[in-house]
Amino acid sequence: MPEPRPPALNDIRLRKILDETLVAPHWPEGFAMRCFEPGDARPLHALLSEVFDDGADGPFDEWWPRISDDPEFDPALCFLVIDGKGRLAAAALCWTSAFIKDLAVHPEARGKGIGEALMWQAFATFRDRAAAHVDLKTNTVENAAAVRLYERLGMMPVAWEG
Repeated sequence: MPEPRPPALNDIRLRKILDETLVAPHWPEGFAMRCFEPGDARPLHALLSEVFDDGADGPFDEWWPRISDDPEFDPALCFLVIDGKGRLAAAALCWTSAFIKDLAVHPEARGKGIGEALMWQAFATFRDRAAAHVDLKTNTVENAAAVRLYERLGMMPVAWEG
């Protein structure tokens, strides 16, 4: 995968060093995390479409082949949070290069610590895979609340070149 480049004004790349500061994820009552399974693609696309202003980067029939055929896609690195009614409440879609491609929490599930738990899950999984750090790209203006979360978790800005 080519190194991510800032596609828009105010985009930044953040990094978490995977060291002794990692903590176990805490899942709020009524929510459970599991990895991607066959049949999860459409609900994941729907969640990303609802959460992100630019949608899920195209209609499902274009998006899914682009994701599933990407050499960095690994279903074991797509963490899904399911609510007590069996609905997809949140997801973290990560690439094998220790890059968090998408973190999405449904508006009805926000403010419960689910995004933070997903981040700790991703950090721990990549540490177990011997990664030294995890990166992501976000926008400081459009995703100000997310930036505050990432900084609280110890993520620091780095150059786009890594």
